[in-house]
Parts: sequence; C-alpha cells; structure tokens
Amino acid sequence: MKYEQQVNNLYKSHFGKLVTSMLQFSRDINLETAEDIVQDSFLAALTAWKKTGVPDNPAGWIYNVCRNNALNKIKRDKKFKNPFANNETIAEETEFSESVFDDQQLKLLFSCANPRLSPKVQVVITLKYIINLKVEAIAKVLGMTVDGIDKLLIRARQKIKMENIFLKEPLPSSLRSRLPVVHKILYLIFNEGYKSSWGKEIIREELCEDALLMTKYLLETSIHNKDTKALYALMLFNASRFKSRFGVSGELLDLEEQDRSLWNKDLVALACYFLKQSVETEASTYHYEASIAFLHCTAKNFESTDWITISKLYQKLLQTTPNPFVELNYAIAVYFSGNKEKAFKILSDLRQQSIIKQYYLLNATLGKFNFLEGNYTEAKAFYHKTLGQANLEVEKDFVIRMLNKINDKEKLSLS
Repeated sequence: MKYEQQVNNLYKSHFGKLVTSMLQFSRDINLETAEDIVQDSFLAALTAWKKTGVPDNPAGWIYNVCRNNALNKIKRDKKFKNPFANNETIAEETEFSESVFDDQQLKLLFSCANPRLSPKVQVVITLKYIINLKVEAIAKVLGMTVDGIDKLLIRARQKIKMENIFLKEPLPSSLRSRLPVVHKILYLIFNEGYKSSWGKEIIREELCEDALLMTKYLLETSIHNKDTKALYALMLFNASRFKSRFGVSGELLDLEEQDRSLWNKDLVALACYFLKQSVETEASTYHYEASIAFLHCTAKNFESTDWITISKLYQKLLQTTPNPFVELNYAIAVYFSGNKEKAFKILSDLRQQSIIKQYYLLNATLGKFNFLEGNYTEAKAFYHKTLGQANLEVEKDFVIRMLNKINDKEKLSLS
C-alpha cells in the first residue's frame, strides 16, 4: 500500500508539470499524447517499485520513463508515417536567444500564456498542468461548473492539436505581451492556496509559496513591471497574516478576532517596500488591493483601521473591475466606516444577483451586521442560510460559534 500512496502523491504534485515537459520535449507530441505518456509512466512506476523499491529520486525516475516513452512514440510514428502524406513541416522560429528565466515553472507559465489561446483557456491549462489543481478546484477558483471546465479542456486539446499550437517558451520579444495573463494566473494561484489552507482542511500553503517564489523570480528578470511589484506586495501582506487566521483549537478567526502580534512584521515591511516601489500614475487592480491590504496590516487594531480610505479604494477597484464579490467587500468597508444604511442597501441589492446570492460570505456578512445591530432573529436566519452554503468544516464551525454567541446574547437579554 505504501507504494500506491507514494505514486499517488507524486501524481498529484507532478502530473501537470510532466505533461507540460513532454509538450516542450518535442513538437511531435500533442497534449492528449503527452497525458497518455505520463499516465503510462506512473503505471510503470507502480509496477516497478513494488519489485525494486522506490528509487532515490522518484520524480526523476518517472521523468526518464516519460522521456523514453516519448522517444519511442516519436520513432514509431516516423517509422510508420505514410510516405505519400504531406511532408511540409511547420516553419521553426529561427531567432535564437538564451532563456530569460532560470525558474522552470516560470518558463512553463509563459508557455501556457499563448496568445492563440483565449485568456480563460490560458488560465485553466496553467492551473491544471503547471499548478496541478484538480478540475473541481479550478472550477471553484474561476466560478465555473466542473462540467464547464471539462468541456473547456476538451476544446483546448482539440484546438492545440488542430492548429499546431506549441506550448514552448516564447521569444523574449513576446514575453511582455504575456505579462498581464501571467500576473492573473499568479494571483489566482496565491488566492487558491490562501483560501484552501484552512484549519483541519488540506494544507495548500505550498500554492502560496509557489506563487510568491515565481513572482519573486519574475521580479529578478528584465521584463517585470510596476504591476508585478504591486502583486508581490499584495501577496506578502496576505502571507504576513497566515499564523493569526486560526485560534489555538484550529477555529477560523475573522479579522476582528485575530491576534495582530502574530502578524509577520518582516513580511509587512517587505510588502511596504514593494508597494512603494510600484507606485505610478495609473494604478492597476493589484495596486488598489495591495493598498487595502497595507491599511489593514499597518493598523494598530481593528477599531483604528482607516475604513473610509479602504471604502474609497474599493470604489476605485469597482470602477476598474465591476464584480459582485468586490462589491461585498466594499459594503463591509462602508459599514465599518459608519455608513451602515448604505452598507445594508448594497447587501440587499447583492441578494438579488444570482451569481452571488448563494455565496456563503454574503449571508455570513448579513448575519454579522444584524448581530452587531442587535437584530438577533434576523442574524440567526442569515447564519442558518450560511450553514447550508458553507463547504468547509472550519467555515461551518465558525457559523455555529456565531449562532452560539447569539443564543448567549438572547439569554442575557431575558435574564
């Protein structure tokens, strides 16, 4: 059983990277063939390791098998190729240059950001083949159904095969045009790790570390820009609060409950440095989000947080990227800045939007605000709705804790 577990762990962590490596190994290998080669190599590992034991470098062992299988596939195809078929070869890009990147994941990241693919396809194939996220996780990140992601991947494979799209590192002259998509992908990778590393759930902080490292490596190249620095600052601000997000029993804590003495001051200082370095006349969404995170991380306590400025930054963010989830955060900032009536109006309007009305944090926010206003009956109703929408146990435990607080308050008011 231990061999099955080791192969399974390697499969989860390396499948996507191996598929992308096979695509870059030869233009004669398409996406579907690459997936088959990697699948067969893992099956070979399971058989061989039962007899000989796990090698010192299991990932390297599987890569060598993949490479050998790929070479055999190419030789077989060339041997049995129809001599009367069209022998025209696709013109190679003859311009030669050394790679801009030292980091292999960054190379693959820019490879997947191919302009011949739609932005959504670029993001999905990166999350699947480089970051190794499951289809279910990708669907959750992008707000899509699992079936929708499956269909998108099938169409992507067909397009890549039919149009001879090669996922290889682009020429240096093409790198800058791919930078916005790469930023978006790095942002999504970090957020997925940040949301997933909760309490007793599967720890995914390695996703955050991957995103931070790749962004750091990107900053060390000549093609980064001000948005790269703002994105890195945003990640650092959020990473600084990792240790405070859960209590001693593993319970989820909201911002108001967190012990700020646990916030990593070195990471906050580094984030401040990169945010300052990123300043320019035209701000991006990363600048606004990093500025909001800066105000949270530098406030002495929850009460002294500059909610008025935060609400203004969310307003600017909404002008740049209208989004109901951003609007929810805007409503929270508006409430704590003192304009409670406006906050409730925004939340009420959001409840009419199908895309967010089933989102557990919308009802959790309405539960919290009604609780703070002393409307305990309404608060309980919203928290019960939240309980039915929450997916993670740690989220459900948080709601139950809030319902217990309401019950305690009601008992006090009766005594």
